[in-house]
Amino acid sequence: MCRSMRAAAASDMKLTAKAEYGCVALLELARADRTGQPVRIRSIAASQGIPERFLVQILLVLKSAGLVESTRGASGGYRLSRVPGEITVLDVVEAVDGRPGPSRGEGGPGSHPASRALAGIWREAEAREREFLRGITLLEVLARIESPEDSTYQI
Repeated sequence: MCRSMRAAAASDMKLTAKAEYGCVALLELARADRTGQPVRIRSIAASQGIPERFLVQILLVLKSAGLVESTRGASGGYRLSRVPGEITVLDVVEAVDGRPGPSRGEGGPGSHPASRALAGIWREAEAREREFLRGITLLEVLARIESPEDSTYQI
């Protein structure tokens, strides 16, 4: 999911490995949401090639953000805390990486006019990137996975 999202977003948007793994892990949980059974960390790590220790940290962050819940015990594991159609890619990215701050020159009053103009453009580009990711839910990504021949996204 997020591997293709990385290419789909504007070329300047930086998605960390942590955000990508968080997206992939939540997609696994979204698939399992249909069965209602929690998914073990070991299962997600093995099926997606994510280092288990790294995945534990990511799932703890996602739990703190209210995107997943955990169940202890022999039949325990993780599951989504909301339905896949209510969790967006932006929710996951922000939970894992935090909200982005300004990425380039601020373009403050003492700066060159070109810098101020470009700073406004960078802010607008970042806002559009965020809006794009806010508009894609886990359910939509699952649909893209299940129907790869029709995976174009129209805006």
